[in-house]
Amino acid sequence: MNIAVCVKHVPDPNLPMEMDGTRLKRAGVQGVLDPGDEFGVESALQVKEGFGAEVTLVSMGPEASSEALRRGLSMGADRAILVSDDALEGADALATARVLHRAIDRAQPDLVVAAVESTDGYTGTMPAALAQLMGWPQVTFATQVEITDRTLRAHRQTATGYHLVECELPLVVTVTAGINEPRYASFKGIMAAKKKPLERLALADLGLSPDEVRPAQEIVELSKAEERRSGEVIVDEGDAASRVAAFLREAKVI
Repeated sequence: MNIAVCVKHVPDPNLPMEMDGTRLKRAGVQGVLDPGDEFGVESALQVKEGFGAEVTLVSMGPEASSEALRRGLSMGADRAILVSDDALEGADALATARVLHRAIDRAQPDLVVAAVESTDGYTGTMPAALAQLMGWPQVTFATQVEITDRTLRAHRQTATGYHLVECELPLVVTVTAGINEPRYASFKGIMAAKKKPLERLALADLGLSPDEVRPAQEIVELSKAEERRSGEVIVDEGDAASRVAAFLREAKVI
């Protein structure tokens, strides 16, 4: 079994985000493997340990993205693919899905694992676009995953609990934070990661042209979010219940 895991190098979400015009500043800032992607890597590694699978990490971004890939390799992934091209600067979710689709095809996976969303974009649309391009079904918001033979069984998180979903491979699955506890990279793993294959590709290597990955959307303006206003304090002078009810009616809650 071959497993591909989509990973991303993002500005450290524990640090204040900086903007470069209408884009998130990436050059010269501390970057890390997206914390959400660590759960995806761990999920793939657990399947690897149960089935003897090969795990390939796939990413798109500048050369600095290799740091995130090395992190995943040090956790136990077998190989990595990085697509880096100047024409990809400012790519949107659809362009990213097109690029990852071509790169993932090289790994010939039976299963693609991704996080629900990235911590720098939060659109949550890339995995769905990827599944559509691959022509594969998608299982989303998985909080628990089991694979038996060629069938994936997942607990899919919902607002009221979870759905139990079964689907035959191949497929794309997105996993939530909390599905597992990502392992720490050991010193042995860190040293071994330096020798694992990391294939670097450009758009031409994937048979894509700059026009095919040109962003279909443009950010024209940014504005600060409105500061949260302090709540209203109601002092009970015998009429608190009616005042609360009036407030809820005004808010159209009741």
